[in-house]
Amino acid sequence: MRDFENDHGMMIFGGMKAAEIADRFGTPVYVTDEQILRGNYRRIHQAFNKYMPTEIHYACKANTNLAILSILNQEGTHIDAVSIGEVLTSMKAGIPPERIMYTGVNVSDAELKALVETGCRINVDSESELERLAKITTDIPLSFRITPGVASGHSAKVMTGGKGAKFGVPFSRAVDTYARAKDLGFEVKGIHAHTGSGGLSTEPFTDVVEVLCGLVNDIESETGIQLEFLDFGGGIGVPYKMQEEEIDMDEVAMEVTEIVKDETKIKTLALEPGRYIVCDSTILLTRCVDVKDAGPKKYVGVDAGFNTLIRPAFYDSYHYVAIANKFNKACTAKYDVVGPICETGDYLAHDRVLPDPEEGDVIAIYNAGAYGFTMSSNYNSRPLCAEVLVNEGEAELIREPETIEELWRHQIIPERLRR
Repeated sequence: MRDFENDHGMMIFGGMKAAEIADRFGTPVYVTDEQILRGNYRRIHQAFNKYMPTEIHYACKANTNLAILSILNQEGTHIDAVSIGEVLTSMKAGIPPERIMYTGVNVSDAELKALVETGCRINVDSESELERLAKITTDIPLSFRITPGVASGHSAKVMTGGKGAKFGVPFSRAVDTYARAKDLGFEVKGIHAHTGSGGLSTEPFTDVVEVLCGLVNDIESETGIQLEFLDFGGGIGVPYKMQEEEIDMDEVAMEVTEIVKDETKIKTLALEPGRYIVCDSTILLTRCVDVKDAGPKKYVGVDAGFNTLIRPAFYDSYHYVAIANKFNKACTAKYDVVGPICETGDYLAHDRVLPDPEEGDVIAIYNAGAYGFTMSSNYNSRPLCAEVLVNEGEAELIREPETIEELWRHQIIPERLRR
């Protein structure tokens, strides 16, 4: 887990005092450090391309802010998109469609038609999708997502590659599906699989690559199709806790590329990091509004709830918590950090040892860049919060906070109800 500078008891993030960012932009607010973001992308890009040509497909479902995408576009990223909205958002940020790979699940005909119109690359998820796409056009290159029978992840809710998963063409049907695509007139370029999200060891990635390499050779021998790229998915995790160690990216890159080069004729590798690139680049700042001693429990009440960051409530995820304006104070007691949502399950952290909290303190929630803002909601009729970009001591607003009036903008009261 990334550590941050302490300046006389004040947490420093991106060259700025976190508490001052909160004062200037209000809370809750997501704050991203541009230099951390760029550094994360460069680290993974360099690790793999050192061994063989590799496309980094940023899994933009992790964070689709246009400024974030624009920074990564400057770095040369490709995109892994899972909806037409993500495709168009990426294009809005300047990323050309040929660098966008769409991998959807249960894709409608309307979405398929819209995708074809954009010119993005399409990674087909099922035999049904293949047949429906063929009725729209066969004049596009494509690849297939395969269910590899290998699953991994920090929660059962994010394990995607096991047998019987809703994602991908079943492994036993893969060769026949490639043959069918060839018969329909498609130019088939690649193969893809994804095991799950949050892995901190190399084994899930080498395991899935072994499976895919065997399948690549079966496809070539039985259909004559020579695939150009192998995409082994994303799921590279980050340490959320102090005692967790970061994954050895060079080791992953070396072992994965060695397997691909030794066992196939594949020329290009692809992978889809989302969390790894953006997660620790961002903190969520929220303000203490209430301190309560409820007997068995002590609570720090803040102005961010699971409407702002749902991961703890949804996945039982751990996020490190610090008081940004008491960064050098000794911890005194355990507290639950809880939000304003009218649900018992509305919490950001359980049993955290903190310095004595006071109303007005700024609470920093670490590792909030991935699946933070993108999974936030308007539950309890609460507006979405602001997003800020910091870069070497300068801060810029990259998303305005939503207003209550904007919650009503698409709602219509029938005239008969106005009488």
